[in-house]
Amino acid sequence: MSLLRPPRGSEYWLLTATFLVAAVGMVYELIAATASSYLLGDSVKQFSLVIGVYLAAMGLGAYVSRFILRAVAGFVWAQIALGLVGGFMAPALYLSYAWMDAVALPLYLLLIVTGTLCGMEIPLIARVLKEVGAPAFRFENVLSVDYIGALVASVAFPLLIVPHLGLMSASLAMGVMNLIVAGLSLWLFRARLRRGVAVVWALAFVATAAGLWQAERLVAVTEAALYEDTVVVSETSPYQHITLTRFRDRTRLFLDASIQFDSQDEYRYHEMLVQPVMALAPRRENVLILGGGDGLAAREVLRHADVAHVTLVDLDRAVTDLFRSHADLVALNRGALNDPRLRIVNTDAWQFVEHDTAAYDVIIVDLPDPKSIALSKLYTREFYALLAERMAAEGLIVVQSGSPLFARQGYWSVIHTLDATRNPVVPGQSLSVLPYHVYVPSFGDWGFALASTRPLAPRSLSLPEGMRYISDRIWTEAQVFAPDVADLPAAENTLQSHALVGYYNAGWDAWFM
Repeated sequence: MSLLRPPRGSEYWLLTATFLVAAVGMVYELIAATASSYLLGDSVKQFSLVIGVYLAAMGLGAYVSRFILRAVAGFVWAQIALGLVGGFMAPALYLSYAWMDAVALPLYLLLIVTGTLCGMEIPLIARVLKEVGAPAFRFENVLSVDYIGALVASVAFPLLIVPHLGLMSASLAMGVMNLIVAGLSLWLFRARLRRGVAVVWALAFVATAAGLWQAERLVAVTEAALYEDTVVVSETSPYQHITLTRFRDRTRLFLDASIQFDSQDEYRYHEMLVQPVMALAPRRENVLILGGGDGLAAREVLRHADVAHVTLVDLDRAVTDLFRSHADLVALNRGALNDPRLRIVNTDAWQFVEHDTAAYDVIIVDLPDPKSIALSKLYTREFYALLAERMAAEGLIVVQSGSPLFARQGYWSVIHTLDATRNPVVPGQSLSVLPYHVYVPSFGDWGFALASTRPLAPRSLSLPEGMRYISDRIWTEAQVFAPDVADLPAAENTLQSHALVGYYNAGWDAWFM
């Protein structure tokens, strides 16, 4: 035990510091996992790798802490280092992605360093508590406070931190928190520390606080490098990062840095998604759209005068609010989200379909690509069976199904999954499926699937006026697949297998990694 008299209240401060550093460490882990899933895709894989590497690094840090002779100094230095390394983690990741198109190497280097430093914290705090002779010290108390801090951070991250700060500001704010812990510990235990520590702490605090103050500018610099055009909207919702860019009269939407549409060619995608199913449906009074929060699919649906009710289900209220209020976007979707015939429901598509009791003449599935298990579940045989139950008599379903070129096996997995889905009208049989595709310059060759309870008889399409792309001839040609995108063996996608995720990511990686 140290011969120096412990400062009054030091044990209470150390337990408080345990809570704070545990919360901050958990936020760093979640920032790394979220950023990696945003930038690298396949959220389940990235979260698993990040958690595994981070925990292993913490174990390394706990081991290394035994070689630190002066526990107070070691704890303060670890907090200063975390304030810099952890604080600037998100800015470093996004800047390296924007300028060098590199994420994995800087991500895991920063993760290992941050995890190692975080792993040193609890052993060092425990040693300091012993050194100050805390009368009520028990190691399990330290661990209990540590776990409570991690729980609070886990709850706050999706509900408060990401929606209100975003990853960039959150990372820097946590860095400032580490430095506040270091500063208060430095003052409390000043008799045990050398003066040079205070100078380094002050420089680190100024640097990190300045970074936090300029976080919005850092975001702007990163996005200017990341996107070709001027960024006009940049916001983070509880579910994703929303970016809208503009060049002259050209608008593009990105979700988590992945393009969703380009106003220069989106009409090709949305006409081919919507108009065939609307033209072939015997009735189209009641329409359900899953996804499509930009209102562009709804715009195509509402071209038909006999449509009486449209229900649009999109998880992210931030997207639907943006596309029903931003003047340029309202013009793009022709006010579809403000049409009195349309009702917006901001909820999970699976939950909506599972609990809804209405029957729909047309169901349009315009959901994000199945690059993760969370999204893959909306492409499973089980989900399609729920959809089939929501179809009215002679109703039709259309599903955006990915690229038959870039993810060929993934596309045909969707087709085979629909083809294996139980037919609710004809017992013992499955749905009838019609695959087709279109070339969209922003995306490449893109595929869709029409599903019905009975085979569709070939017939011409009765299209509304003003079509810019689709015609009878285009529709006929869209059903022809060249040999390099034609059908091939692919497993059905189920809640147990999620084969589609592997097909999808392997296909895109083969083209673009």
